Amino acid sequence: MGTLAAPTEGGSNMAQHKGAEYLKTAEVADILHVSPKTVTRWAKDGKLPHSRTLGGHRRFPAGSIRKMAEGLIQVGNE
Repeated sequence: MGTLAAPTEGGSNMAQHKGAEYLKTAEVADILHVSPKTVTRWAKDGKLPHSRTLGGHRRFPAGSIRKMAEGLIQVGNE
C-alpha cells in the first residue's frame, strides 16, 4: 500500500505508523453495506476517520471501521 499523507480535516488524528492496516473506499463500503459514494460523503462530513494518500485517495483505518461495523450490528440486533 502507498505512503500516507497527514490526516485531513475530518480525518483521524491517530498516529500513523508502518504496518497499520488501511482500507480503500470500496472495501469500507462492503464492510458497512453502503455504497462507495456514501462512504465518501461520510468521510467528507467527518463521520469516518480517514487519511489521504499522496495521490489524494482516502484510506480508512481498518480497526476503526471494523469496530464501527460491529457496533452497527449490535444496535441492529437489539
